[in-house]
Amino acid sequence: MSRLRFGTFLAPFHRAGENPTLALQRDLELIEHLDRLGIDEAWIGEHHSAGSEIIASPEIFIAAAAERTRRIKLGTGVTSASYHNPLWVADRMVLLDHLTRGRSMLGVGPGSLPSDSSMIGLNPTDTRELLDVNLDIIMRLLRGEVVTEQTKTHNLVEAQLQLRPYTEPCFDITVAAVASPTGPRMAGRHGVGLLSIGATLTPDGFDALAHHWNVVEERAQHYGQPTPDRSKWRLVGLMHIAETKEQAYRDVEYGIENWFRYFQKTAAFPQMGVEGGDVKEMIDFINEAGIGAIGTPEDARAQVQRLADQSGGFGAMLLLGHEWANPAATKRSWELLAQEVLPHFQGTTWGGRSHAESTQAAKERAGLRRDEFAATQLEAVDHMTKKYEAEVASKG
Repeated sequence: MSRLRFGTFLAPFHRAGENPTLALQRDLELIEHLDRLGIDEAWIGEHHSAGSEIIASPEIFIAAAAERTRRIKLGTGVTSASYHNPLWVADRMVLLDHLTRGRSMLGVGPGSLPSDSSMIGLNPTDTRELLDVNLDIIMRLLRGEVVTEQTKTHNLVEAQLQLRPYTEPCFDITVAAVASPTGPRMAGRHGVGLLSIGATLTPDGFDALAHHWNVVEERAQHYGQPTPDRSKWRLVGLMHIAETKEQAYRDVEYGIENWFRYFQKTAAFPQMGVEGGDVKEMIDFINEAGIGAIGTPEDARAQVQRLADQSGGFGAMLLLGHEWANPAATKRSWELLAQEVLPHFQGTTWGGRSHAESTQAAKERAGLRRDEFAATQLEAVDHMTKKYEAEVASKG
């Protein structure tokens, strides 16, 4: 596996009833923190109902985050392309690409909340079918084509973009995959990346993980696309880490129950069938089902390796933003991830060793010859002392 990228998938999840203005500022501050830590990517969601996932326009949020950051790449995670005119989706992303000087990425999906799509007269079947149509139009527009097409919701008449993307030939594009083969099929057809969300968030999804990429490869071959690049495959997972397991467990008492109850009682999103009646059961569900890690950096490293082994290799590990812990503990979890986890999965393209293995090997080499080197140091001091004494004696 080449250099594994790390990032966050920020839906976001906030407790209904709290101050939304402060919650959004907290999201922006988290991305600033990740940028300082050298985290590679942040993906921002689009939702319009249910009171928890409160970012309605990932593009607007990305524009604000881009002005506060220097290097982190920012993606729509995801734009619910079925809700929008595909011409405007493409046009807004080209604008963001220019405003961020190439740090923007487009993720598309059908929209995960039926309570969103119902407000514009669409059901989940409609949104999945529209995604196929709209993504095809978006890809054609980004290639510079002129598109005339009538969809179920929009009429495009000689539609075209007035700007080319800043990124040449185009910014990263990825399709979300939760439970159905819709996402992998479209990723293979269009030669774009895959964003596996449900595949790492439930036991069944974890078991079917490798199948996602098999669908991408089969569809790519069918449509004559180049062999898909696994570096374009991003997995979304669950983690919170601290210096000790006990501390991590105490940390998540802050908000894990609210997060579980959102999926159990509010969001009509059965693909997220999380189980647990109390905090202990919720922690056990995450850890014992193999879908996440609440514990130490060692637990996090083991989870990433399990995903790599199960999938056959992927390009980016995205941690779902969940606010299980308070803001300070959440930031500390990311600090530990950057310090203790990332180095084990990066740097391998140089000599086959990760950054962690490289520094550990250097330490071992030095340790093996410590006595020898210490002796030469003492010899050098003795030599220079005698040389000085000889100089003094000769002048006397």
